[in-house]
Amino acid sequence: MNMEKVDKKKLLIFAHYYHPDVASTGQILKDLAEGMSDDFDVTVICVVPSYSGVIDEKYKKQKFYCETINGVKLIRVRVPEFTKTSKKSRVKNIMAYFFRAIAAARKSGPQDYVFTISQPPILGGLLGVLGKWIKHGKMIYCIQDFNPEQIMAVKYSSNKLILKLMMTLDKFSCRQSDLVITVGQDLVETLQERFRHHNVPKSVMINNWINEKDIYPLKADNEEVLAFRKKYGLENKFVIMYSGNIGLYYDLKNMLKVIEKIKPGTKTNNGREVVFAFVGAGAVLNELILYKNEHHLDHVVFIPYQDKEKLIYSLNAANVHWCVNARGIKGVSCPSKAYGIWGVAKPILGVLESGSEIRILIEETNSGLVCEPGDYEAVERNIMWFIEHADDKRMNEMAQRGHEYLMRNLTKDVSVNKYKEAILECS
Repeated sequence: MNMEKVDKKKLLIFAHYYHPDVASTGQILKDLAEGMSDDFDVTVICVVPSYSGVIDEKYKKQKFYCETINGVKLIRVRVPEFTKTSKKSRVKNIMAYFFRAIAAARKSGPQDYVFTISQPPILGGLLGVLGKWIKHGKMIYCIQDFNPEQIMAVKYSSNKLILKLMMTLDKFSCRQSDLVITVGQDLVETLQERFRHHNVPKSVMINNWINEKDIYPLKADNEEVLAFRKKYGLENKFVIMYSGNIGLYYDLKNMLKVIEKIKPGTKTNNGREVVFAFVGAGAVLNELILYKNEHHLDHVVFIPYQDKEKLIYSLNAANVHWCVNARGIKGVSCPSKAYGIWGVAKPILGVLESGSEIRILIEETNSGLVCEPGDYEAVERNIMWFIEHADDKRMNEMAQRGHEYLMRNLTKDVSVNKYKEAILECS
C-alpha cells in the first residue's frame, strides 16, 4: 500500500507567469514545481493566464483562484489586462501582481522555503524577501536576468537615480537570500562583480533545460509539421526561424535589415526558396511588421505564439534557428531558446557575445555558427553559409551534436535534481 509522505518540506514559489502562459520562465517553473512535488509540498503564486495581455472572462471575477495541477497547488492572482507596447499598462499589471502575491503568500500557510525568480525585474527579488519575512523560511533567489543591468544594456532607461535605486534593491534581495541560483557561468561572474568579489552571497549555477519528453526531433514528413508549414506558407521552403519573445533584448530590427540584403526569391543550393519566420509576440513586433511592409520583405513571415502542445511542431518546421541577444546582454541574461533548438535537433544561427554561456556551448559542441552582436556582415555571411549548404551533411551533424549534448547534460531531470539538492542544502 502506497502511503503519502507526511514529512515533506513546504516550498512556496513566486512564479509570476505559469502554465498555460507561454513565457519561458513560466514553462521552466512548471517543470521545476512538478519535478519537485515528490519531495516537497509545492505551492505556486502566479498571475491568472495573461502573458498576451488579454485575460479570459472566467478570471475576472475574483482576486484569487485556487487550482491544483499535477500535484502542484496554485494560487492565481487577478491582474488588469495590459498592452505590451504601453509602459503604463504594464507597470499597472506588474504592481497588481506584486501586492496581490504578498496577500496570497499570507494565505498560503506555513512554508519552509520561499523560492522566487528575477521576474518581474527587482520586484521578483523583493517578493522573495517579503515572503521570507512573512513565512520565516529559507529564501532561494533564482536570477534568470540581472536588472538593472539588462535595462541599461538596451538603454530602456537612462534615469541614473532610478537605476541606482534598482541596483540597491536587487543587491539587498541577493544579500537576504540564503541561496542565489544563476543560470550561466557568465551570470555567476556578474553576481561576483556586483559585490566586487567581497562577501558575495552564497550561490550555485544550474543551467536551464528543455523537457525532452515534450520537445524532441520529428521527421520532416510528420503530419503536424507539414500542416504548420502549409498554414503559414512554408511548404517546400528553407525556413530560418526566430521563435520566442519579440522584445527589446534581441536586436531584431537590425536582423531584419540584414535579411533585407537577401532578396525575396533567393534559393538554396538545392533549389528551395528561403523564408525567414518570426514566431511569437512582444514589444517590438508591430515595429518589425511595419518595417517588413515598408521595405517589401515578402520572404519574412510573422506567426503567432504557439500553444505549448504545438510548440514541438513549429520548432521542427524550421531548418535553422536564430539564437540572438543584443550587445551588452552577456552576463545579464541567458537565452533559454537554445535548449529548445537543441531539443528538436536543428543547427543554430547564433548572434551572441564571446564568453556568454550559450555561445560557449555552441562553440564547444560545434552545433551552429556564431558571431558578435553588431557584426552584421558576419550575420549575413552565416545566413548565406546555411543557404549555400542547405543539403550539406555538415548541417545535420551540427544539429545532432547539439541534441546529443542536451540529452547528456540539459534535460529536465538533470537540472531539477540539481535544484532539489541545492535547496535541501539550505537547511
